[in-house]
Amino acid sequence: MSLTADKLTFDPGAPLAVQVVRQYLPNRGGLEEVVANLADQLLKQGYRVRVVTLDRRFTALHETLPPRQIINGVEVVRIPFSGSPRYPLAAQVFRHIGDADIVHVHAIDFFFDALAWTRLLHGKPMIATTHGGFFHTEKYAGLKTVWFNTATRLSALAYRRLIGCSAQDTRTFQAIAGNRVIQIDNGVDTRKFADAGSRRAMRRIVTLGRFSINKRLDNLLDAIRALVSRSEDWHLDIVGVPGDQSVADVESMVAARNLGRHVTMHIGLSNEEIRGILGNCSLFASASDYEGFGLVAVEALSAGLMPLLNTNTAYSDLASQHAEICISDFADSDATAVRVEAAFDTLARDTAAYRTAAMQAAGGYSWDRVSERYLAVYREVLGARAPVASMAVAPEAG
Repeated sequence: MSLTADKLTFDPGAPLAVQVVRQYLPNRGGLEEVVANLADQLLKQGYRVRVVTLDRRFTALHETLPPRQIINGVEVVRIPFSGSPRYPLAAQVFRHIGDADIVHVHAIDFFFDALAWTRLLHGKPMIATTHGGFFHTEKYAGLKTVWFNTATRLSALAYRRLIGCSAQDTRTFQAIAGNRVIQIDNGVDTRKFADAGSRRAMRRIVTLGRFSINKRLDNLLDAIRALVSRSEDWHLDIVGVPGDQSVADVESMVAARNLGRHVTMHIGLSNEEIRGILGNCSLFASASDYEGFGLVAVEALSAGLMPLLNTNTAYSDLASQHAEICISDFADSDATAVRVEAAFDTLARDTAAYRTAAMQAAGGYSWDRVSERYLAVYREVLGARAPVASMAVAPEAG
């Protein structure tokens, strides 16, 4: 395979795996990271890969991205949409799946429903990965439940496999799709921040991610205020990009708690710049109300940081498997401050041993391991059309 600025050449006989996802690079987030890493693994295994996505980022709706682009060997096709970013309507998706051997839909949205309801017309074998469904907030909870048990249940019939990216998602979707749902925990780029955390215990916490209401930065900042009342040494680095909360929103929350000297914001950093921030931190925190899996927590483990996570279902599932993770109810800021201090004391007693254990725990989520489970699903669906593996893939852990 060779790549030029405007042309991609490949084996025309290789099967084409079309990934359909609402947001993709250059937008950055957990969903985008998963699809990009899966696409990379598919290329290595002899597939052609096309990503069909929307032509505007939800955080910059005024900017239209190029309609076609090649990114890291992947053909990216961007299509226009109308309606709300919560359920964007993008009918042009059908133009770009006609030559697909398999269609892989990521997340439960318009694409999931539209491609299901027209399956008899396009006839493509399809699989889908849940990515948390649409239960990230309690808003419209009643309507979401009705939709899930009617429209989503009907749409799910069109998919050969539904892949739950966490134990939580798997339980939820098995209720409507039974044994067609299998669990494949999200793969994580464990090399990106590998071993980046501080080698000595420091009362410095980092949080990473898009500024979204469900991330509950307000509760995290309340916990920091409680920590600062116990020790002036505590500091929080907020690393992220605007989402449904703006930079000004977060700055107002910091100012309202008089935490200006104890909180530093970092907007739109590169991965290398983020590594620099992590090098001065020992702990990672997330007060999120809802997560589909907890990808960023695993990234924190890979850096040798101690994750301090809220008691949502996905984080609790993750913590039940890894003693290196600390769980607390961030709605109770005083109790969380006590819990964080105790976790820090544990870390400080043998920082090197903790870092080693954390990085080993993260290794089980590396894409080299997780991709083999995805490839097995592709082989199940494609049969003899699936390519012979072009390079060795590490076996599944356990």
